[in-house]
Amino acid sequence: MTSDARSRLVLPVILSATFMASFDYMVVNVATPSFEHDLHAGPVALELIIAGYAFTYAAGLVTGGRLGDLFGHRRLFAAGMAAFTVASLLCGLAGSPAQLVAARLLQGLTAAAMVPQVLALITLALPADRRPAAMAWYGTVLGGGGVAGQVIGGLLLDADPGGLGWRTIFLVNVPVGTAAVAAALLVLPGTRAERRPRLDPAGVAGVSAALALALVPLVMGREQGWPAWAWASLAASVPVLAATLAWERRLGRAGGQPLLDLTLFRSRLFTLGLAVNVAFLASFAGLNLVTTLLLQGGLRLTPLEAGLCFVPLAGLTMAASLAGRPLVARHGPRVLVAGSAVNLAAVLTFAVELHFLGGDVTAWWLLVPLGLLGLGGGLTLPSVIGAVLARIRPEQAGAAAGVLSTTQQFSGAAGVAVLGTVFFGSLGAHPGRAAYASAAETALWACLVLALAMLPLTFIVQRPPAKPPTPAPTDRTSETPARS
Repeated sequence: MTSDARSRLVLPVILSATFMASFDYMVVNVATPSFEHDLHAGPVALELIIAGYAFTYAAGLVTGGRLGDLFGHRRLFAAGMAAFTVASLLCGLAGSPAQLVAARLLQGLTAAAMVPQVLALITLALPADRRPAAMAWYGTVLGGGGVAGQVIGGLLLDADPGGLGWRTIFLVNVPVGTAAVAAALLVLPGTRAERRPRLDPAGVAGVSAALALALVPLVMGREQGWPAWAWASLAASVPVLAATLAWERRLGRAGGQPLLDLTLFRSRLFTLGLAVNVAFLASFAGLNLVTTLLLQGGLRLTPLEAGLCFVPLAGLTMAASLAGRPLVARHGPRVLVAGSAVNLAAVLTFAVELHFLGGDVTAWWLLVPLGLLGLGGGLTLPSVIGAVLARIRPEQAGAAAGVLSTTQQFSGAAGVAVLGTVFFGSLGAHPGRAAYASAAETALWACLVLALAMLPLTFIVQRPPAKPPTPAPTDRTSETPARS
């Protein structure tokens, strides 16, 4: 194989990790009724199957990136993909809800080893003239892969190859992952960051513990009647997070390399952009879960029929993501305002339809709000990434990207936990079609609060700073390209 041919295969190979990680986060949504029927999974187990993956995925992202810098990005990519394949096999072989939850936690952790290497390899392994197109495809795969998981998942469950049922949505990763590992070892160049960072185990443990103390009671508290331990756990998350931030600040001042670079938050754009990410990802992930439960539990659609309902969402997400990069280049952060407004219209349309139609709602009524949600999401994702990373110094780009990715994943997990709690709390003991529609409507009004909070933030983000920072004319260090 020539070096040119090998270079052109780099992007498809590394984007396979982005697609698989996004796909496996969302594909379980269409299989929730199957988990209930075959594994007798309750509401807590269902939410942990979804949110648990996002939790361990987010917890390991920054560490995964640092391990790539230490041991080489190709090595970590191949090892992470191999481990992800094994974890997917364990998911497919699970015989109980507890086993599936444990395998999903492992799957998320292994995804955190392979996914951070994607952006690093785009930067280090591709020539500069190919990187803008590569980033556009990265955003497309990131935005469309998860939604496509619900469509393809529905097709797999309907086809039921080998009579394996829901297990096929995990076992399909085994041949794909095996091929990706072989391709990675063949075509990916050996790259390593110029500066080899140190790990921050205390920071990893502290951040993960603080978020786990908040997430676990949100997922399990309602089912157990909000016992004392749930409130104690929520309360404990605050001092644990405060102590972790104090440690990170002290480590940075001492010349160390903290997990969280707190100087990033001196940028108004970075902080506000993260807030927009929290609102968007929490509402988007939670709304996908609620929609799937309504389609299959309330409207009694098959997994294939439910998956096909997400086709407008998937198609418009990918189309808008591809168009988003040039639109952002031309119109700047105003694209983020437009995406936020479309998201708000999608949630409001969905809620109003359920309010007036109730149990008489059909899948056809949902195509318009789902299409709007895809359009808004596709416009929002690339523009919000640009807003968060705007005016970040080059030496902070890796840390900023890690904080962004971690925030996105934890926000999705929290959205699933909170909106799932609202939905199941409104559903009742013996739900019918009308009860599902009413519970979904209640969750959508809660989702509308997030959409309303996001819109004014996007107006603030689009305003340029009063005095843009001007680099010193003699400082050329930021213009030096990274060496592979």
